[in-house]
Amino acid sequence: MKKISIAIDGPAAAGKSTIAKMVAKNLNYTYIDTGAMYRCVAYYAMKNHIDFEDETGIGELLKNMDIQMLPDGTVHLNHEDVTTYIRENEVSMGASIVSKYAAVRTFLVDKQRQMAQGGGVILDGRDIGTVVLKDAELKIYQIASIECRAMRRHKENIERGLDSDLEAIKAEIAQRDEQDMNRAISPLKKADDAVEIDTSDMSLDEVVAHVMDLVAQRV
Repeated sequence: MKKISIAIDGPAAAGKSTIAKMVAKNLNYTYIDTGAMYRCVAYYAMKNHIDFEDETGIGELLKNMDIQMLPDGTVHLNHEDVTTYIRENEVSMGASIVSKYAAVRTFLVDKQRQMAQGGGVILDGRDIGTVVLKDAELKIYQIASIECRAMRRHKENIERGLDSDLEAIKAEIAQRDEQDMNRAISPLKKADDAVEIDTSDMSLDEVVAHVMDLVAQRV
């Protein structure tokens, strides 16, 4: 069976990575978490005491960064497992800031395209269908209401044993949307040929089933 490339875009906390992982498992595809790669840059900046707004300093850091996505789903930065650390709220906000920089985007987009060669991959992010994989056979734009997205993130935090404030998460998500949609380079937007899925009132299994149907139509 032909293996295709699948691009899933959408705003923060829309459940893109959860769906991408489940579909990748069903299809035996490789899941590439592009958001985690931007989080790695933000985390590395924090670790090296570089301000997120220091574009030159962030650009210099890229020379010493080796990001690896392992088949078991863990993310490694310079051979250190950073899977848990890059999920902290401060890193999330930092990722949104550093993703505005041309050097960061060029560095990571090149890496993502290399990883995606040959198909059989699912990438999720903000600009996969519009920039990274313009020729992806299936493009999905996954959305959900801010209330729904905040509640999901809140539940995730509680399950992980993290402190969580629902109203603060709502405000952060709204701010993240504003940043992502209005940045000068590769803003978040729906590709012309993407299928929009609003997951606000759908269960995970329903979304996965819908995506699997879309894949079947294209294979």
